[in-house]
Amino acid sequence: MTTTVAPRAPAPGVRSPWPRRHLLAQVWSPAGGVLGLALSAFLVRLPFAGLPLGPDEGGLLLVGSQWGPGTSLYGDYWVDRPPLLIGFFGLADHLGGTVALRVLGAGLVAISVLLAGRIGAHAVAGGRGTRWAPALTALLTATLLVSPLVDALEVNGELIALPAILLSIERLLRAQTATSPWARSQLLLTAGIAAAAAVLVKQNEVDALLLIALLAARTAYRRGPRAALSDIAVPAAGALLGAALALGFAASRGTSLAGLWEAVVTFRLHASAVISGSASDATSIRLDRLLLSLAVTGAPVIIGLLIVRLRRRHERSGVDLRVPALVLLTWECIAVLAGGSYWLHYLILLIPGLVLAVAAICAAPSATPDPVPGRQPAPRSSVVVPGDLLAALSYVVAAALVATVAVAARTSGAYHADPLVSWLSTHQQPGDTAVVAYGHPDILRASGMASPYPELWSLPVRVRDPDLKALTAVLAGASRPDWVITTGDSLAGWGIDPTTAQVELGLRYRYVGDIDGYRVFHQITPTSPPSTEPTP
Repeated sequence: MTTTVAPRAPAPGVRSPWPRRHLLAQVWSPAGGVLGLALSAFLVRLPFAGLPLGPDEGGLLLVGSQWGPGTSLYGDYWVDRPPLLIGFFGLADHLGGTVALRVLGAGLVAISVLLAGRIGAHAVAGGRGTRWAPALTALLTATLLVSPLVDALEVNGELIALPAILLSIERLLRAQTATSPWARSQLLLTAGIAAAAAVLVKQNEVDALLLIALLAARTAYRRGPRAALSDIAVPAAGALLGAALALGFAASRGTSLAGLWEAVVTFRLHASAVISGSASDATSIRLDRLLLSLAVTGAPVIIGLLIVRLRRRHERSGVDLRVPALVLLTWECIAVLAGGSYWLHYLILLIPGLVLAVAAICAAPSATPDPVPGRQPAPRSSVVVPGDLLAALSYVVAAALVATVAVAARTSGAYHADPLVSWLSTHQQPGDTAVVAYGHPDILRASGMASPYPELWSLPVRVRDPDLKALTAVLAGASRPDWVITTGDSLAGWGIDPTTAQVELGLRYRYVGDIDGYRVFHQITPTSPPSTEPTP
């Protein structure tokens, strides 16, 4: 017979401390910190969900909303991006548009923070290092993903690809300590699929593929090429499987493989030549702004700490992440600068390398003296957070907080309707179309108008239609747009010869006026009034 002993009840009027202590232990722990940071990052982004769409957000929603068999790469529009990005924006459009997109983006941020925490946990598992590594890697990720310093409040390709990269890295690190070949193969296969997904969101997001190659090379160096065969073959099989599924889905929507190659590879090579040969002063201004923002984020300090750690002896068994982190950061810096456009959100590319760097610093933190002979080294849980890393992360958090508060104050009145969009909504007729020269497809999305011209962004115009022959044909054709909107006095721009298109614009359109810095033209019809230049 089993006797159950009831727990001793607390004295009258005395509350038992155990439930509260247990709750605090759960909250004040690395795992609790990671969860809290993921939730906080999600909630911080929500107040910005109603802000007007950025040009890329609006344009990609417009492309995703109509993706199907059409006259161009993605339905009736062309964009130099892989299909999973367009599919994501198509999903956001199906779920409601702007707010749905921002909520989905906040969800991806929370997932990225959780995965960064997992990477930190794997980095210190089974060896010396601070047990707070998961919370520190999560803190870095959460901070940067709500920071205006990297333009993270908009939803863009870098942010969408980030969870796939971090998932691939997490699977790779877990595979290094897998206890069975089957479990290891499953992890490596998942890592390959996730790595391919990142590339199919944005073509330069090859961080995970690079890490796969680095870890396989290390295995080959230590155990021979045969031992490294599965480290390459299994992730490669996963990447091919993921790519086949994504490309098959794109083909079912009318997007050809040859067209994708031209968009994501050939176009980028031509675009780099065009930018370097004829870009305006705005490009160099954006470069200065990007470098300044990079410095203010504190990322260079973390890179410096990683380089210092390279000179120290690795004191634990397992995977030394210092060199892989430095290689990833080197590639990511190249990727940020190689595109030539220098938008702030390119800095999100650095997050996987920075996460790996913080994890590596946490795994080899000590500048402590060698242990006394005969004395056991301090257990891992007793190793405190490295002071230099804590100082660097404190600065990262402070800089992001100041920038976020400044942006929140500046955008507090930015929820009103755009003046041009309001004007177009008032004056357009059902079924009207428009061309915005050049860029700003968010105007089209917000006003609900389609464009008969497949180029929605300015760089594709400069690379694919620099003499505006295609635009001239559109303006002269039977399906010409009802409205033409320019950002300058004419259709001219750097790298563009507007001669023929300007003639068609003058013949077939009348000037309506300037609205909020844009010049608006309307198609001439038999009932159109004489051309004037009013100021609305």
